[in-house]
This record gives sequence, C-alpha cells and structure tokens, in this order.
Amino acid sequence: MDLKLFGEVFVTLLVITDPPGMMPIFLALTGPLPPRDRNRAAWQAVALALGVIVVFAVAGQTLLAYLHVELPALQAAGGLLLVLVALELLTGKADDPSQQVTSNIALVPLGTPLLAGPGAIVATMLFVQRGEGFADFSAIAAAIVAVMVAVWIVLRFSGGIVKILRPGGIEVLTRIAGLLLAAIAVQLIADAVAAFVTQYVNMT
Repeated sequence: MDLKLFGEVFVTLLVITDPPGMMPIFLALTGPLPPRDRNRAAWQAVALALGVIVVFAVAGQTLLAYLHVELPALQAAGGLLLVLVALELLTGKADDPSQQVTSNIALVPLGTPLLAGPGAIVATMLFVQRGEGFADFSAIAAAIVAVMVAVWIVLRFSGGIVKILRPGGIEVLTRIAGLLLAAIAVQLIADAVAAFVTQYVNMT
C-alpha cells in the first residue's frame, strides 16, 4: 500500500469533511433526540457517506455521464438541500424531536451533502483517476474508511456536549448551526454558478 498516497487522501478528505465543524451541526439536528437515536444517526450518516463516496469512486464518471449531469449541477443541488435545512434550523422548526425522524436526519443533510458532498466526491474521483494498480487503490480505499471512522468517533462522542449545553444551549447552537449551514449552502451554489459560467466562457 502506498503510504504517501494514503496520507494525501486521508488529510484531503478529513479537511473536506471537517469533523470538528460538523459537530455543532450534528448536535443542533440531533440534540433533542434520545442518546440512542443520536448514536444511531451518527453511524447511519457515516455509513451513507461511505457508501456514496465509494459509489462515486468506482462509477462516478460513468454515472454522471449516463445521467447527463455535470458536477456543478450536483454541487448546486447540494446547496439547495442545505438551504432548506438551514431555514428549518433558523426558524426553529427543527427543534421539536417529535417532528424529526432519525433516519431522515442521518441521510439528509448529515450523510449527504455534508459528509459526502460535492467536495468529497470530486476529490475521491480525482484520486481514483490518478491511481495505478492495486497498491494505489488499496491506499485510497483505506484512507476513505479511516476518515469515515474518524468522523464517526467525533460524532459518536459529541453526545457528552449535549449534557453540558442543556436545552437553552442547544437552542442557541441550533441557530448558529443554521447560520453556518446557510453560509455553506450559499458558497456551494456560488461555486456551482461560477463553474457553469467558466464552462460557458470556455465553450464560446
């Protein structure tokens, strides 16, 4: 296994997924839930993110080409999904645990597009294109799994913070997380628009 490539992939994906930055968003979405449901949401989100990244690593280019979808379109779609979630957090509609379904939270927006977002997908596809032989591909696969394990550890043990914050702290954290999500969403959409404009200019 190529340890240099492993380190490069691991660091790149770890920076993109940003486990510490994910923690306040995760706590805002799952804070009102019982610990058991919160823990289940953590591993479901990581499992989904791992599955999405692996699928795009193996067949990403083929899948997007078959659907006639450009990467900027995928990026813009992720941004729009985050806008919807951010609005719920900012308006307080996501505060009632009775209105939340753990699996839904784990799938969207935690699993995708936050963990397995356009950045992680594109980075993985680029690394796979660079790979040559079993050693490279095994290093890429091991790095992806290692990053997902690191993310799961951070999310799994973030529950202790809920006990410290109490309901009032969770509410404040929810509003802050909504603002952060809105900023991430706007950036994703802006990057997608810039990519489309660049493609159009290059075509003309």
